[in-house]
Amino acid sequence: MHSDLKEIAESFGSPLYVYDEKVIKENYYGFKDSFPDLAVKVFYACKALSNISILKLFNSYGASLDCVSIQEVKLGLKAGFDPRDILFTPNCISESEYEEAIDLGVIINVDNLPTLEYLGMKYPGISLWVRINPHLMAGGNRNISVGHIDSKFGISIHQLPLLKRLIQKLGINVEGIHTHTGSDIIDPDIFIRAAELIFDVVKEFETVKFIDFGSGFKVRYKEGDAETNLEVFGRKFSKVFLEFCKEQDKDYQLCFEPGKFLVSNSGSFVSKVNLVKQTTSCVFVGIDSGFNHFIRPMFYDAYHQIENLSNPEGEKKVYTVVGYICETDTFAQDRFITEVRKGDLLCFKNAGAYCFSMASNYNSRLKPAEVLVKDGKAQLIRRRESLEDLLATQMELTS
Repeated sequence: MHSDLKEIAESFGSPLYVYDEKVIKENYYGFKDSFPDLAVKVFYACKALSNISILKLFNSYGASLDCVSIQEVKLGLKAGFDPRDILFTPNCISESEYEEAIDLGVIINVDNLPTLEYLGMKYPGISLWVRINPHLMAGGNRNISVGHIDSKFGISIHQLPLLKRLIQKLGINVEGIHTHTGSDIIDPDIFIRAAELIFDVVKEFETVKFIDFGSGFKVRYKEGDAETNLEVFGRKFSKVFLEFCKEQDKDYQLCFEPGKFLVSNSGSFVSKVNLVKQTTSCVFVGIDSGFNHFIRPMFYDAYHQIENLSNPEGEKKVYTVVGYICETDTFAQDRFITEVRKGDLLCFKNAGAYCFSMASNYNSRLKPAEVLVKDGKAQLIRRRESLEDLLATQMELTS
């Protein structure tokens, strides 16, 4: 599809997000096929990319949905997901948001003891899942490691005795045990170590049917980059999981929540070059975007390959690519890119996950459009914002 990106950007304008449905579909079924001996339940983590057209794709594949806000839950319902195929895994939210989710009939996943106690008292006999923090440091950096001892996520595995007492006292039906240690995990043994800890928790609750290990699978951002080998992971993890099921004489449902892994490499972000600026230390390429549209390089120090769609065969030179925000928003420093000229279109790869979904209106800039390529046809799935959109929720003083 990359050969068509220039034409798509010229048709829909820039900056622009473009997603390839064929890649998303291949990623989804490829993930499921990595566990040949297990019927894995896949909850797509929609915080990665929550456009309703993308959600409808996953619903058509038979996926379930992982949501972290009541707004994501409502988007999922509008996309056609059955409430019992939506897992609600928030943190630090109000009790009223949990109540709204319960009224909508979705699966509730609780990550703290005060909320568990509140829901158990308000809804006698409630069925829900419990998120456990296994105290494992895992992930590409601390911002995306969520299972360590200082993390705000989950109920500490060391609080298991108190958790059991609350569950028994309140008559809560624990249907699922959930954990998530972090993102960009390469070593399958991290998941296996988490599994060993979580299995000990599962043994304490006879009512458990679902065991959810979250996600965290590493995707490749550049040539030679490490990534999670799903074939190896699926084989090793399936063996461990099936042995546990046999030991317990019970067929538990294995669940995962991939988000980035399913959509990251399906997306491209295309932006136009506003100017090429030579300074005493480097050559800056300034584009018609900034971290208001594409924050990963600044927030996570993430690497994204950059291609010059307008001059793909040009001589490679060294550039520092920056945005138009009134902050230091550097996309890439000292990067080899084919010769860049004013007006050229640059493509940032792996822009399908945590890119548009983290966009903002900082500097009162407008959010870009989104396009989905499906069956060879580029379709607009989000129009470009206008100044009227920016003003739509603002109220002018009347006096």
